Amino acid sequence: MNKRLLLGDEAIALGALHAGLSGVYAYPGTPSTEITEFIQGDALARERGVHSRWSTNEKTAMEEALGMSFMGKRALVCMKHVGMNVCADPFVNSGMTGVNGGVVVLVADDPSMHSSQDEQDSRFYGKFAMVPTLEPSSQQEAYDMMSYAFDYSERVCLPVLMRVTTRMAHSRAVVECVDVPRQQNDLNYNAIAANWVLLPANARRRNDKVTAQQAELEEDAASSTYNIYVEGNDRSLGIIASGIGFNYVNECFASPSGQGSVPYPILKISQYPLPKKLVRRMLNECGQVLIVEEGQPFIEDIVRGVHDLPGVHGKLDGTLPRTGELTPDLVKQALSQLSTPKSQLSNLEEVFAPCEDVVPRPPALCQGCGHRDVYAALNEVLKEYDNARVFGDIGCYTLGFLPPFRAIHSCVDMGASITMAKGAADAGQWPSVAVIGDSTFTHSGMTGLLDAINENADITVIISDNLTTGMTGGQDSAGTNKFEAICRGLGLSDEHLKVVVPLPKNMPEITQAIRDEINYHGTSVIIPRRECMQTLQRHLKQKKAEKK
Repeated sequence: MNKRLLLGDEAIALGALHAGLSGVYAYPGTPSTEITEFIQGDALARERGVHSRWSTNEKTAMEEALGMSFMGKRALVCMKHVGMNVCADPFVNSGMTGVNGGVVVLVADDPSMHSSQDEQDSRFYGKFAMVPTLEPSSQQEAYDMMSYAFDYSERVCLPVLMRVTTRMAHSRAVVECVDVPRQQNDLNYNAIAANWVLLPANARRRNDKVTAQQAELEEDAASSTYNIYVEGNDRSLGIIASGIGFNYVNECFASPSGQGSVPYPILKISQYPLPKKLVRRMLNECGQVLIVEEGQPFIEDIVRGVHDLPGVHGKLDGTLPRTGELTPDLVKQALSQLSTPKSQLSNLEEVFAPCEDVVPRPPALCQGCGHRDVYAALNEVLKEYDNARVFGDIGCYTLGFLPPFRAIHSCVDMGASITMAKGAADAGQWPSVAVIGDSTFTHSGMTGLLDAINENADITVIISDNLTTGMTGGQDSAGTNKFEAICRGLGLSDEHLKVVVPLPKNMPEITQAIRDEINYHGTSVIIPRRECMQTLQRHLKQKKAEKK
């Protein structure tokens, strides 16, 4: 072990590097900025080729990290608290996809708004996304937790949120560091595409699994070395303290020499979900309880409802299911269990099983759809490469995951195709291909392409332009007839910007364009452009009606 004097941010950064980090993705924001800056200037990071370029925003950062995770490597995402609002889409969905390589999302909250517009508490995002949350109470814990967080992320196959606050981030302490850092993960292909393509059927299955996993996560928190129940002689008061609040409590009882101990029982909380078992113990043993937490009353809200209340029923006790839609039949079943006398309620026993006679009809791309020709060409070309990975996006073309194409390996949120492809390329994946639609590109794909162009990432982007917002009914697309100009404006060279017409007769031209751009080691864009068949038919009908 060697000792170093480190800011909290620096301890986090060094802990991540020593845990085998392969890439940090971040947008600068006080009080989190120093984490990425430390990694950018660190000799070990340079020696290992750790990715450390700034991202366009927090959303692209999160998606790029997911791309690296998809390929089995460890990634860190850093931002201040308001940045969580920007990356909420991929962050929440990452709980549904799970992870392959470990992912830690580091959020620095700013109580008192030293450099911020609000005081929001990021722990709510962890609870909302149903992912484990860590909150270090010292710089030493911040360093140690990074290794624990990455290991835990890979064990439970979920991202881990780590929350710090300004004083933790920007104060210094001596930290003991390991002498031999862990090696980086090897590139692997263990990611299960069905988990990463959030079509409704896949997402429902994952939602059930992650929801059921919450009990395990809470049990892990109850037994965690970072959650400690410290006995006290005076049980007239119990103290629940989280994060840096634990340090503050101890300071209150310290003598000038630094000695002294708290006379009351203390429950230190640094890992969530909140371990209700430990909370109940304190509530049962102590006359009063003081909750010391920085930020909003996150723990306090839960503690006030932690006691089991007889006669209260709903989703938490299993009377109603925690996942899926509520239905009249489910309500009937619940009422039937609880209502007495039953004669006062009509037809409570008439609960019907789901109909098994209706044959399910999987969704499919329309006959004659240009996306079909794009996927046919892409599949043909990718036969020539080992372990190609195609990152998809939200829209009609997501259906390329289904037979007969089986063409994409992920679909996480709007715009994530380009950023995940970039993150995968950062991890060493080639070929790395992104498929995105025209309206999705203008919605949230442009920022990802800017990141890729800025670093000349080795990815091929296919913007499948059907001149409309097809999946939602054919609304206008904001970028129609502007995509070449947008790509040029972001810095893409004309040499690697190609437009093709997706028709069977043009297959040789399309396949050659895809092959050429994959073999070009840099960022390139191919735009297959042909009007959606549904909107085309609608326009033809309108023209016919106008002639009459």
